[in-house]
Amino acid sequence: MNTLQIVIFVAAVICAQDVSAKLQCKQAPVDIPKDWITMVDPCTAKMREQVQEELKAALTYMAMGAHFSRDVINRPGFAKMFFESASEEREHAMKIISYLLMRGELTSEVSKLIRNPAPLAETYESGVAALKSALELETHVTRKIRDIIIACENPTGDGNGFNDYHLVDYLTGDFLEEQYRGQRDLAGKISTLGKMMDNFGALGEFLFDKKLLNGEL
Repeated sequence: MNTLQIVIFVAAVICAQDVSAKLQCKQAPVDIPKDWITMVDPCTAKMREQVQEELKAALTYMAMGAHFSRDVINRPGFAKMFFESASEEREHAMKIISYLLMRGELTSEVSKLIRNPAPLAETYESGVAALKSALELETHVTRKIRDIIIACENPTGDGNGFNDYHLVDYLTGDFLEEQYRGQRDLAGKISTLGKMMDNFGALGEFLFDKKLLNGEL
C-alpha cells in the first residue's frame, strides 16, 4: 500500500466515524409528570428488597433439586418438587418487578435488584431435613411479605402518610394466599414422611419419593 492509498484509507475511516457519530440517536429525556407515581419510599425499598428474597429462595430450591438429582442420592420425586418450587419463586420475583414497573418505580438502578444471591445450603442429610428447611424458608419469605404490607399501610416516609391499598390488597390476595397454602402443604408432607419413616425406616423415604414423582402427594 503506497502513501496515497494510506492517506485515502485514513480519511475514509475518519469520515466513517464522523457519519456514525451523526447517525447516533441522542434524544433528550422526556419530561413526564410524576404525580401518578404514588408509592412511598419505605414501601418501594421493601418491594425492591423482596426481589432479592425471591431469587435467593429460587436458588435455594434449585440447589435442593440438584442435590436430590445426584446419582448417589437419586430421589427424582424430591428433585421434581424442588425444581418446580424454584420456578415458582423465580416467577414471584418477576411479578414484583412487573408491579414496580407498573407503578413507575423501576426506571433506574435495575441492576441493584439482583446482587448475586446464593442458596442457603447445597446438601441435605435427608428428605425430612430438606422439607423442614423449605418450610423455614417459606416462613421467612412470608414474614418479609408481611413486613412490606406493614410498611405500605403505615408509611413513615415523605409520602404524606399514603396508605397503599392497592399494593396491600395485591400482596395479601396473590402472595400471602399462596404462601400460607404452601406452608401448610410442606407441614403436611413433613408429617407424612415422618410417619412413613417411623413405620418403614429408610424405605419410607423411598416410597415417599415415588409418591412425589407420581403426583400422589
